[in-house]
Amino acid sequence: MNNYSRIAAGVIRWGSWGTKMPPTKMASMINTCVELGVTTFDHADIYGNYTTEREFGDALILSGIPRDKVQIITKCGVIKPCAEKPGFKISHYNTSKRHIIESVEQSLENFNCDYIDLMMINRPSPIMNYREMAEAFQTLNESGKVREFGTVNFSPDQIRAMRRYYPIVANQSELSITNLTPLFDGTIDTCTTYDMMPMSWSPLGGGSIYTNTKAGEKLEARLQKQADKYDWSLADMALLFLLHHPAGIIPVINQSKAEKMKEATDLLDVTLSNEQWFEILIAAQGFELP
Repeated sequence: MNNYSRIAAGVIRWGSWGTKMPPTKMASMINTCVELGVTTFDHADIYGNYTTEREFGDALILSGIPRDKVQIITKCGVIKPCAEKPGFKISHYNTSKRHIIESVEQSLENFNCDYIDLMMINRPSPIMNYREMAEAFQTLNESGKVREFGTVNFSPDQIRAMRRYYPIVANQSELSITNLTPLFDGTIDTCTTYDMMPMSWSPLGGGSIYTNTKAGEKLEARLQKQADKYDWSLADMALLFLLHHPAGIIPVINQSKAEKMKEATDLLDVTLSNEQWFEILIAAQGFELP
């Protein structure tokens, strides 16, 4: 498995879906991440309506950082009708061999490089053909265009089915102190069984903490009380919870501000006790353990 950084930088908000960074700003952000030890960058072909990969590729050249000093993750399989894809009428999934190979070819052109470190299927399709996906993976790997493969939001059974045909090395899931499901439905255990890299694409819980619902307000109050006990921010506590897990969960930090990345990497020097981890778990669940 490639040497991915302990925290990955999610670029979903770097382009038109977020802060619309100009090339020089994006190059500066890439440099900042690498300086902080965050060398893994998480993409998907659809980000920015199929424009962010290309913008990142141009910015990587401007940054002056050699390609072999960073790890590029990207994803395919989700089709989103937009100006860049005028031929599609509805959003849908395409995990065919042809589409996977064509998507990788386009991503390589966008990134101005000749290989992708990790390519992932962006969502499980109810009509995906595991054997056909494996054939695409094999072709891309043998040609040197993709080094490793993974999945996003696959269930334990889907991970096992995929691995029957190809040795995928990673799975991303929605995992945070506000969505604990992957810890208890076998997803993380399955990754551990196969020595796969578990990743969280929403490590801070998105906006589910900060809601105007009674349940959201109660959850926020419980978590804030626990964070205050150790003088943490809610974001600090959410990341420490994931980083402590022995499976080696990699949080994908979807931030476009350098100071936020710095705050995240500073947590790598903080060690939780098992008791502190369970305190967070109890606060998140809202009930004591049996």
